Amino acid sequence: MYVCMCHAVTEQHVRDEIAAGATTPRQVASGCKAGTDCGSCVRRIQALLGHEGARPCPTARLAARLGLPEPVDPAEAEAA
Repeated sequence: MYVCMCHAVTEQHVRDEIAAGATTPRQVASGCKAGTDCGSCVRRIQALLGHEGARPCPTARLAARLGLPEPVDPAEAEAA
């Protein structure tokens, strides 16, 4: 499924960028150009980041409205 029609970027490509270390929409964009043209895919990129455990949004209120999970501190995850 395409996330970014402007640059023909698939959901898997965005997930690959996240797996490679991208934690923000800007970092995803630097790897695959998704979100750099019309911007209509940025919310989907944020949702994918949230699904992978990153904090994709600047505010907790927006994250809650998008239904994104709370971020998990890696140090706390290891201690558990």
